[in-house]
Formats: sequence, structure tokens, C-alpha cells
Amino acid sequence: MPSWGEEPAVVTEYIRRLRGGSQPILAKAGDGSLYVVKFRNNLQGPNLMFNECLGTELFRAAGLPVPSWRVLIVTSEFAERNPATWMETPYGFAPPEPGQCFGSRFLGGDAPLFEILPGNSFRRVRNRIDFWLAWVLDVCAGSADSRQAIFRQDGEGDLEAVFIDHGHMFHSPKGNLKPHFTASRYYLDPRIYPNVCSEDVAGLQKRIASLDLDRLWAQVLSLPDEWITQSALRNFTDCLETLSNARSIERVIEVITASYCPTYELGRDDVMRRRKPCDSFLRPGVPGGGVEWSICA
Repeated sequence: MPSWGEEPAVVTEYIRRLRGGSQPILAKAGDGSLYVVKFRNNLQGPNLMFNECLGTELFRAAGLPVPSWRVLIVTSEFAERNPATWMETPYGFAPPEPGQCFGSRFLGGDAPLFEILPGNSFRRVRNRIDFWLAWVLDVCAGSADSRQAIFRQDGEGDLEAVFIDHGHMFHSPKGNLKPHFTASRYYLDPRIYPNVCSEDVAGLQKRIASLDLDRLWAQVLSLPDEWITQSALRNFTDCLETLSNARSIERVIEVITASYCPTYELGRDDVMRRRKPCDSFLRPGVPGGGVEWSICA
């Protein structure tokens, strides 16, 4: 679970550097757990901490598997003792800024983990339908990067996708992008998305309608003050407004499923419509009443 109401844990031991534009590290904290650590003065943007926390909580509220996270403390002494944590900038190396940073619980352990799967392994992923829900949420949140996930294998060889890396939600770490709806597609590989029928679409709509948006908004107040920027608040508010609008959600689902024609399978009573997908970002206030789309049987 996240650290609402808990005291931040101090980062105590550097393990290794990790891949990624935010230049994260793997480290151990005083609670004995391993975390993927991202620093406040990362080069990607000032909203990264906010986006990671609220993106994780949005996915969790929708019932999607995500790692737990915690506010961590990085000290000047830790940075000086571990120069490998310093971030590479155009002007040389810079130490992580002391203070509160974001830590996502590292999922490594006894269960095998996979970052990338061959196409013939997708059928082993038992929660593939969750990728459709993740895509809807990413579109509503203005995610500016492809959706990231890792796959955890159980004792029977089945895989569960766990969704990670939410820093590019809410219009990017800088908070200034208006991405195309395909920007958040998972690895740009459509094979991960299962065929869906009208009942599946209704299930996606029901899961979004059940979101406790008031609780999500209240969670903002639990974040460190320095993580909350005006652009982060504005973009998060826009996301909640979109999620509260049933017609907007219906439109998003129509557009993304149509973009994967013919993976959308019509139910018997569905009405055939052949229109052109909308290229604009979908959210309340953006003209979209005439959005055109197509669905193939």
C-alpha cells in the first residue's frame, strides 16, 4: 500500500543504476525494502513525483495491478557517499537533490519477472483486458509516453501484467504536452490487446464509473508540498473531469478500439458505424461531439 500517513523512509544503501530518462536508481531504504528511486531534480521535469504518485493511485483505484510506493528521503551524505547516483546533465554530473523523493517498491524476488514478451507469450497473460483499461486511463490523463508494464510469472507459468512508470501521465513531467491518443499505447505492439466485445466495453465503462474521484483528489493533499505544481494540479483536475463524464469515456473507448480494427468484435445488437477516428486529444471542452470512428466485425 502507499504511504498515506506514514513517515518517509530514509534511503540507506545504493544498489545500482537503472535504465530510464529520469535516471532512477535501485536502492534500499530504512524499512528494509528495495525501491526504484526517482529524484526531484530529475532532468525530465518538475511534475515527475506528482505524476508517479497520482498515476499509480489512479491505476490502483481502477483495480489495475501496480507496485506500492513510498515517500523516501535522500540525504546529502548518501549522495556524497555514492557518486554513482549522480545524474548526467548537459553540463556534467549533478548530485540528487537532498530531501523527499519517490520510491516504487521493487518487484524482484522469488517470482520470475519479464520486461518484454514475445508475441506467442501474450496468451499466457491472464489480465490482458487490463491493457485496454490502462489505455483509456492514459488517454484521459494525457499520457505522453507508451504504457510500461512488467510481467510476473506464477508457479503455473501464467503471467500477470503489473503497470509501472507513470511519470509521463498528466501531460508529461513538464506538464505541457498535448499527446495524440496513440502515445500511450503499450510498446506500440497491438498483440497484447485481446479481442473485445460489447460486453467487455461495458465492463470497462463500469470500472471507470466506479472510481472514487473524490478520494483521488483528497490524496493530493497527502503529497509533499514541493511536489505539487500549478500545471500538475491543472492537468490532474482535467483528468478527473474527463473521468467523471460518461460520454467522454464512451468516446475515448470508441476511438481507441476503432484504431485497432478489426480487434473489436461487435455483439449481435451493436450498430455498425463507419467513421473516421479523431486525432485530437479527448477531454471535456475539446470539440468532439462529431467524433467519427469505425468498428469492424
